[in-house]
Amino acid sequence: MLKNSALPMHLDLDSVRTQLKPFYSGTGRPSVDPDLMMRMLIIGYCMGIRSEQRLCEEVHLNLAYRWFCRLGLDGRVPDHSSFSKNRHGRFRQSDILRHLFETVAERCLAQDWSEPKGWPSMPA
Repeated sequence: MLKNSALPMHLDLDSVRTQLKPFYSGTGRPSVDPDLMMRMLIIGYCMGIRSEQRLCEEVHLNLAYRWFCRLGLDGRVPDHSSFSKNRHGRFRQSDILRHLFETVAERCLAQDWSEPKGWPSMPA
């Protein structure tokens, strides 16, 4: 389970909206918030949830996941089909996931989180 840690403090997704803006239309129904999409994807990757339908269900039910996604108790979790269309459409056309990974890796290295205490060192 995701615990109350320093992760949300170091996870800055403000640039995500700016980078994905060209992939969103200014007309029509409101789309899934890119910040929410990224947070849900992080939960899915970290917790080994491969199914988008199951991920949406887990975020809907799990209070820790709702907190991490900044949904509160009454926030709306996107429908799994909307989530999937956004993930496989907008995100695939952009380079945002690679950029997010590189940013998080750089921050982990800067905070000296690359080798947690008690973990065995990897051979060079």
